[in-house]
Amino acid sequence: MSVAIRLARGGAKKRPYYRIVVANSRSPRDGAFIEKIGSYNPLLAKDDANRVVIDADRAKHWLSVGAQPTDRVARFLDAAGVKERAAKSNLKKGEPGDKAKERAEERAAKVAAAEEAAKAPVEEPVVEEAPAVEAASEEAPAAEAGEEKTEA
Repeated sequence: MSVAIRLARGGAKKRPYYRIVVANSRSPRDGAFIEKIGSYNPLLAKDDANRVVIDADRAKHWLSVGAQPTDRVARFLDAAGVKERAAKSNLKKGEPGDKAKERAEERAAKVAAAEEAAKAPVEEPVVEEAPAVEAASEEAPAAEAGEEKTEA
């Protein structure tokens, strides 16, 4: 039989209250337990002394006979100084999922394509007016020459 130190939920709907119990690991969460060794009231302020109450002597006893605490209870036991708990860090906690990464890559590709399209020089269509401009410029010197002759 494996023994666990865990939380058993009590209280009303939307008003949780937990007992810290020692129970057979196969029994239901709120079912039969061997011994109640404390309580946890999440509705109280974090600095309130009655938020987590643990009987340290009984917790040490159950840990010495092989009871395994759950993660949450292990935090409480560490805070009470009963059992040391190694700090865990979830390095992938803030990392987006696979689909979010794919969507970001697609957006980046679209933005890059739009920037390249904006940077590419726009080829202006060849206008047929160029010869007409040359003809006008050839006539202008002839007209100027005619004016000079009339002045003299």
